[in-house]
Amino acid sequence: MFVITADQIDSRTGDDLAGAERDRIQSSYGARLALPVDRTAGDELQALTADAETALALALELTRTRAFHVGIGIGPVRSPLPESTREASGPAFFAARDAATRAKRADIRLAIQTQREANGDSARADEAEALLALLLIVRERRSEAGWELFDLIVEGHTQAEAAARLGISAPAASARAKAAHVKAELAAIPALTRLLEQTDLMTRQEP
Repeated sequence: MFVITADQIDSRTGDDLAGAERDRIQSSYGARLALPVDRTAGDELQALTADAETALALALELTRTRAFHVGIGIGPVRSPLPESTREASGPAFFAARDAATRAKRADIRLAIQTQREANGDSARADEAEALLALLLIVRERRSEAGWELFDLIVEGHTQAEAAARLGISAPAASARAKAAHVKAELAAIPALTRLLEQTDLMTRQEP
């Protein structure tokens, strides 16, 4: 299982974003979550999912806002599940808390962690974190124009269709896509998803 713990940055001096972000995540990903996303310690969000693709998507969206430190905890969760995420517990939740704490010291504002050293769980999580860090660095450097094109392509539009929607030429769209490293990210997502899935599988194996 994957637990995503997101702690809002500078929540005491800035706007309260946790509530709106909780509602947005629930609306977009509710069917893919094991329990409804919860607001826990005031400015902190917590989500639980069995789907690596969903965990990665949430992490990427939350870090894109630059408003949250994000921890991904991978491992077992106590069953049966309670009615709310805040009442749930288990190694994945402990790992997510530790990861969120480490994320506060990371330039990329994200960390990935498991609770076991056995079977290479921790090493695999470190590998996933290292590769995800490279992707986040690329995303940090993407311009607003690059994001406009990227979002249209992710929605399912071809590059030519995206160019038409943006009112730019095909060569301009190609140059924008290259500068934004769109192809590189789209190729990295499946690989990172598989690595997270493998890490989760290893946490469920006997030591």
